[in-house]
Amino acid sequence: MVSAIIVAAGKGKRFAEGPKKQFLFLAGKPVLCHTLDKFEACPAVRSVILVAAQEDKDYCLKEIVEKYGYRKVSQIVGGGKRRQDSVKNGIDALSPDADIVVIHDGVRPFVTNEIIEKSIHSALEVGASVTAVPVKDTIKLSGPDGMVSRTLNRDALWQVQTPQTFLVSVIKNAYQKAAQDGFAGTDDASLVERLGLRVHLLPGAYSNIKITTPEDLVLANLLLETQTSPGEGPLPPEQGSSVRRKKR
Repeated sequence: MVSAIIVAAGKGKRFAEGPKKQFLFLAGKPVLCHTLDKFEACPAVRSVILVAAQEDKDYCLKEIVEKYGYRKVSQIVGGGKRRQDSVKNGIDALSPDADIVVIHDGVRPFVTNEIIEKSIHSALEVGASVTAVPVKDTIKLSGPDGMVSRTLNRDALWQVQTPQTFLVSVIKNAYQKAAQDGFAGTDDASLVERLGLRVHLLPGAYSNIKITTPEDLVLANLLLETQTSPGEGPLPPEQGSSVRRKKR
């Protein structure tokens, strides 16, 4: 069974005032709703665990899940101090029947069904999959003095996004080992990588943005306008959307 963990426990510190970024309105409803819509509509995902800050759990239940009628959200669990702690709480809440878990940021509302399904297929094949896009800009490595140390090979660099999708057994082992070692990673895949396991880089979409600043919200509105403008149609879908489950 495929379950999703939607992480929406962020504090929204880059937005100086007003609601947290996941609750800001985008085209008439909260950003988080746009994200949940994609998983609610994805046939491959059977259930969703929503991770919210402890103080936001009641709000999420009444103003998000019940108000907008999300039937796949099986639990709302409290987040932790760090994103890694929040994801761990979501993993601990997974059903024993779950064998694949899709971990996704609550503030990435432009994920597509095709990306979700391809990430599941990749995790079934390899065990771990991260969505990413090739880096467009030149990246330079800084020395401790603030001077350029060297220029990195852009052809080998990828900007990582979510979803990040795993066999449940793999990600549980990775999180358990990280807790034992006191290791903090910047994403879920880094916890798997340190176990020496392979992680597949799955081509995503540059439109799969994470809304973390006011400027991102402006861009998100422009993306929605592009998708819904008369005569424009939706953004081009990703290729290869079918998912064939292996018998386990």
